Amino acid sequence: MNSKDNEPVIVKIPLTEVLLCVFHIPLPRIQIHHKMKKTSIIILVAIAAMIIGLLTYSVDFSTYDTVASAKKKEGKFVHLIAKLDVSKPVEYDPIKNPNYLSFYAIDSLGGTTKVVYRNNKPTDLEKSERLVMKGTMTKDHFECKDILLKCPSKYKDNEQLQKNMPGAEQATY
Repeated sequence: MNSKDNEPVIVKIPLTEVLLCVFHIPLPRIQIHHKMKKTSIIILVAIAAMIIGLLTYSVDFSTYDTVASAKKKEGKFVHLIAKLDVSKPVEYDPIKNPNYLSFYAIDSLGGTTKVVYRNNKPTDLEKSERLVMKGTMTKDHFECKDILLKCPSKYKDNEQLQKNMPGAEQATY
């Protein structure tokens, strides 16, 4: 016996013929499947790009500024967190001009600025604990486009009432 007789014979068969034999898949279907795979990938990438784009526009990545840092960014859109300065007057006359409100705000570092809001006066402005204002700083005032009020919590008032009422520890709600 010859050693060549015992060696395996390597035959090169095209992959398409193997797939046709083993899986009984016709050749044109394989080519269409390959094209569908490319379009599926393109569609998935496009959907992912749209989702990322929507998330980017819907999420607010801005930071909150103090009055001093907003004055350094004059003309740029900023978010200010402050509270109403009750020691200075609030100017609002709904008969003369219902879309003009001006007041002074003070931030947590003590910086103050005049705020001009060209819209109706928000309800309970004087009762709010904190104001989140969006707008631009000018040379002499903050031109506010939107105001969000953080009002005192009704639950904080409930806790205070419970502390002052005798026998409130036993009450369940």
